[in-house]
Amino acid sequence: MDTARSLAISWIDRLRIERLVWTLDQRLYDLPRRSRIAHRHEVRQNLLTAATDVGTTAALRGLGNSRELAEEYRTAQFGIAPRPAYYSAALFLLTAQLIGTSLLGEAANAFARGITAANPHASGSYAWSGIAYLQSEVTYHFTDGHGDWRGGAWTPLAWVLWLTATILVGRLWRVIPGRHRSARTE
Repeated sequence: MDTARSLAISWIDRLRIERLVWTLDQRLYDLPRRSRIAHRHEVRQNLLTAATDVGTTAALRGLGNSRELAEEYRTAQFGIAPRPAYYSAALFLLTAQLIGTSLLGEAANAFARGITAANPHASGSYAWSGIAYLQSEVTYHFTDGHGDWRGGAWTPLAWVLWLTATILVGRLWRVIPGRHRSARTE
């Protein structure tokens, strides 16, 4: 039996390996950047070496599930205590701000379009209280059907809800170190 025999890796096999490495990398965003990159390179090299020895399918099967592997890397990095999800928190923080501002802006625009639909040559000032509890009052100034508006900003309650939701989505209360110690001692 020839033990020095190595199998060729086709570009499809390389794509299969890169797909797994990419999937693993996406699940390791909680790790520090250097650690994540080191794990990515290590897994890629191990898979390429194993693929030349036993074939790509066997190498991928031998590695197992990328979700479980990512959890093992995260546990090795942070321990078994529950961890915050910084990536999820940051993603929610940004997208909720954009979506919330867009929705409130569209609500204000819809009211202005309603004024001009009822009276295409509207002139004067109009006030709308905004979306209750989330948006400040909006004032419209029209001259012969053309106008602009002021107001419609997020209320303090909207900001508090946004920050609270970010903490919940990212499970940021887990950042508090004393909380983990007291939970383990119980």
